Amino acid sequence: MPLKARPLWLILLLLAVGYSGFYLCRSSFSVAKPLLLEAFPSLDKTKLGFIASVGTFLYALGKLFHGPLADKVGGKPLFLYGMLGAILFSMMFGLGGPPFFLLAWAGNRFVQSAGWPGMVRIVSQWTPRQIYGRSMAFVSLSYLFGDFVSRLLLGYWVNQKVGWSGLFTYSAIGLVFISLPIALLLREKPETPIVYDVTKFTPSTGRSSLFKRPDFWMVCMLSFCVTLLRETFNEWTPTYLTEFAKLSKGDAGQASSIFPLFGGVSVLLMGYLGDKFAKADSPSQRLKLIPVGLLVSGVLLAILAFVPGLSSISVVILVGAIAFALIGPYSLLAGATSLDFGGDQSAATASGWIDGVGYFGGIISGMGIGEIAQLWGWAAAMGSLAGLSIFASSALAFALNVQSKKVANL
Repeated sequence: MPLKARPLWLILLLLAVGYSGFYLCRSSFSVAKPLLLEAFPSLDKTKLGFIASVGTFLYALGKLFHGPLADKVGGKPLFLYGMLGAILFSMMFGLGGPPFFLLAWAGNRFVQSAGWPGMVRIVSQWTPRQIYGRSMAFVSLSYLFGDFVSRLLLGYWVNQKVGWSGLFTYSAIGLVFISLPIALLLREKPETPIVYDVTKFTPSTGRSSLFKRPDFWMVCMLSFCVTLLRETFNEWTPTYLTEFAKLSKGDAGQASSIFPLFGGVSVLLMGYLGDKFAKADSPSQRLKLIPVGLLVSGVLLAILAFVPGLSSISVVILVGAIAFALIGPYSLLAGATSLDFGGDQSAATASGWIDGVGYFGGIISGMGIGEIAQLWGWAAAMGSLAGLSIFASSALAFALNVQSKKVANL
């Protein structure tokens, strides 16, 4: 297909399908944790949490490195490099034992960190600013519905008794098949560059001025808190549903898919509303949607923590409701908000730093939350997350109010 024949919808679809494939090799560790705890008596939740935290640390560093790199060399090379690395390291994980798990998972997470900045770079080249929110909402479905489908498939493989090793091998093979059409059909940019109406939309922020903006650093700090919340559910939902809700290991793996499923609906809603809220002179107005979602998440987490006698189905429904309140706001940060800050010049850099700082918070979701659950139980873990969510909501609402007053006084 000639370059000029690639329509925007096809590019966004290829990116969404491709990034969905990453989750076969990312959700695998979460779903495999109950199997690993059973297969290796020397492992416990604290040790698995340490592996997850090291992986998240490498993922965060990778975001800071790969974001600027994508703005320099292009998004497609970074996207394909992330796919190939995920395939190789997943195969390595399936062949190793506990001493090997740390190296394989850390390598997997580092190379996968190239995927999102690469995708944001491509979107910035293909998408007009007035639909940033909706375009990023569509491709953001990849890390939700991709996670959803991956967990269903991984849970099915668990029920088919493929074992923990087979789980990682099968996921790598699946990503091979997904990567082939992406490599053939995806293009870096349209043949005719997008021309922006400068009377309606603000110019791009270059990399030199990006780090001088206080609102950019405010978004980075918010990403730290929200990513910690999201990554806790990515890492621990199957284990939580096995131990707290008393589901079987396979059923818990499949039931954990409710989190990305409900989150996907939330992302579409936030993408649409975000474009309505954003203004040419203040695109970060879309951030006003976030405190409400965080407050609702905090209340629902408190119910999980402090209401006794919840049934298994009630716990699963509450997990889905938390996803609906949390994931839409989360998607704005390294998605449309990154495009607002970086535009077509430095969108991948903005996304890499917002996401990278966020994943330093995500480190706590592995070892920190695992340690709390190991020592004091899941109610204590959910209670601590409830407090964090309510604090982040209050802090952001206060910061946005102060910012609005400053703008009004100018």
